Amino acid sequence: MSILKNKCIAIVGAGPAGLTLARLLQLSNFTCVNVYERDVHKDARSKGATLDLHHDSGLRALEAAGLMDAFKSHYRPGADHLRITDKHANIVFEDSQDEKQITRFRPEIDRGPLQDLLLESLEPNTVIWNSQLSTLTKTGERWALVFKDGSSIEADMVIGADGANSKVRSYLTSIKPFFSGVTIVEGSVHNSQKITPNIHNLLNGGKVFALENSKSLIISSKGDGSLVFYTGCKTDELWSKTCGLDFSDTKQIANWFKNEFAGWDSIWMELFDHADPGFIARPQYCMPTDQSWDALPDVTMIGDAAHLMPPFAGEGVNMAMLDALELVLCLNNNEFPDVHSAIKAFEAQMRLRAGEAADISMQSTKAMHASGAIDYLLQIVS
Repeated sequence: MSILKNKCIAIVGAGPAGLTLARLLQLSNFTCVNVYERDVHKDARSKGATLDLHHDSGLRALEAAGLMDAFKSHYRPGADHLRITDKHANIVFEDSQDEKQITRFRPEIDRGPLQDLLLESLEPNTVIWNSQLSTLTKTGERWALVFKDGSSIEADMVIGADGANSKVRSYLTSIKPFFSGVTIVEGSVHNSQKITPNIHNLLNGGKVFALENSKSLIISSKGDGSLVFYTGCKTDELWSKTCGLDFSDTKQIANWFKNEFAGWDSIWMELFDHADPGFIARPQYCMPTDQSWDALPDVTMIGDAAHLMPPFAGEGVNMAMLDALELVLCLNNNEFPDVHSAIKAFEAQMRLRAGEAADISMQSTKAMHASGAIDYLLQIVS
């Protein structure tokens, strides 16, 4: 794709997918690559739970990006430690460091450090902050990107890495995601050892999956001493808007949890009684596993923009980073006669791979919010 290497590429979105893609393109001597991100700066939003990167996807992309040494200096040994409990906080499974467990090892890294190591790998001024895309318009052979603040740029190729609510996606397909049947309520605690000592000890530096009554509570420790937690409940699609709850009111959400998770041990209330202000309700969606669209010669998408899926199989970020790698491999493959052919080949393999991952994610979403959830999870991890 030597002709494209002299053209300007605009990546929309500075998540793991967009930043990994920018790094790989720059390593391949694509000389005009910029990432346009709606956030004002890299710390504009709080970061969620840790990410477990898989050897055949997320780690493979980091290896190709020449960032494994940086990853090894940032990842958190022990953060993959897992405890599965029932609603009474009785531990029914705990990771052991025997040979079998080591072969399944999936190193975890906090989102902030992953973002930092990717940003530091890029050429100066690659990421243009405070650039929320409003419109995308074809002007001759190029694309005009107009941003919310009124600024605009032109690019020869546009790649949407702009997440679940992607603006770029609408230029490729009208296919919409479907509701998974589960809504997550997310909260955080900034100093778990001091503020939630019982939960902190239960976490033991890793993760806890508490499952019962067709509900889930997932808690993750973070390297800065904080923790994040997520309830999972079967709801109507619009529950977060019609339930009447004020998710900024910690006391209200604590009362909701006490009622919704009636019969669960009082240890879990430690989270809700002492959570940082402001919960977030997240209805979980998934793209159809058989989706398809006609490839364009100069626009494509990766990550959640292309194949949104629930988080209950841990595939989202891994599929996104692998998308970045496979797109660059296709763009560098001289067997394709033009960029259009490269994009078409990439999208075909990406949809197939992501469709399989989304199917697994939906199976996991349903199984973890049904009777026998603990037995289901034990079959996976043991």
